[in-house]
Amino acid sequence: MAKNQYTYAVARIRSMEVSLFSQADIEQLLACRDEKQCLQLLQEKGWGNADTPSDAEAILTCEREKTWAEVGGMIDNMSVFDVLSYPDLFHNLKAAIKMVASGTEIPGIFISGTRIPAREILDSVKNKEFEKLPDYMAGAAREAYETLLHTQDGQLCDIMIDRAALEAVYQAGKNAEDDIIREYAESTVAVADIKIAVRSQKTAKSLEFMKNAMAECGSLDVDALCRAALGGVDTIAEYLEGTAYKGGAQALRESASAFECWCDNRIIETIRPQLYNPFTIGPVVAYVLARENEIKTVRIILTGKQNELPEESIRERVREMYV
Repeated sequence: MAKNQYTYAVARIRSMEVSLFSQADIEQLLACRDEKQCLQLLQEKGWGNADTPSDAEAILTCEREKTWAEVGGMIDNMSVFDVLSYPDLFHNLKAAIKMVASGTEIPGIFISGTRIPAREILDSVKNKEFEKLPDYMAGAAREAYETLLHTQDGQLCDIMIDRAALEAVYQAGKNAEDDIIREYAESTVAVADIKIAVRSQKTAKSLEFMKNAMAECGSLDVDALCRAALGGVDTIAEYLEGTAYKGGAQALRESASAFECWCDNRIIETIRPQLYNPFTIGPVVAYVLARENEIKTVRIILTGKQNELPEESIRERVREMYV
């Protein structure tokens, strides 16, 4: 896309950014007495369409579809966004392998609207035509499928596919021309590795398990992180303090909820400079990520209200907004 086309797209994005939820909007949602009042407030703010049911999942799905429709209307080549879809694609691959291996239909297991339809992934696995999948999926798909059939170890299948997803994200970042994709890929893989370390420490996983689950990235020493996890939460925090992710050390010491929030907030910190970038695809990519973060945060609030959690309990799980 030419520079003047980016300028037009960014101008459109700037006008759309004013509709993104601020922290004040999130406070309004938190102040609602129940899920029903939250849904009413969301509809007043333009979430959903005229024919969207007053249902949390329907409204959130509608907003996600709106985002991609809006961006698709201003960008000619959508391949720059492929890397953002990898988690959903690999989720569908994992679901397809487990369905085929178990011979059981599982309704609602697939994520819809992915660049490669879930049905195509399922058919490739059913027919063992793994070569029909993209190169970044094919090898992992074959290996994970055969491993599950021979070992019946669902967790091993999961970590093989999850690692392949992280490696695909990281490789896409290395190949990208745009800084934001490189930075997004680096942060995404690093944060995922840190999550693996923390969860592995809590469940007493082995060094070998962690090394098999983590993907290499430039901003972390995976071997050092794995060994830190063997020493406990404090040792993980000490290691993180010497990296670009020292904010994670403080969050980790605070609480599990604070750490989960930090993981998502780290991506928002990565993309926030795009608010001041007028000439590249960066602000458009940042807008998509900001919307994903916004929808995720609203989902957390709605789930909390639905389960009648105290406001403070919901608040500590709420993510940081982009604007």
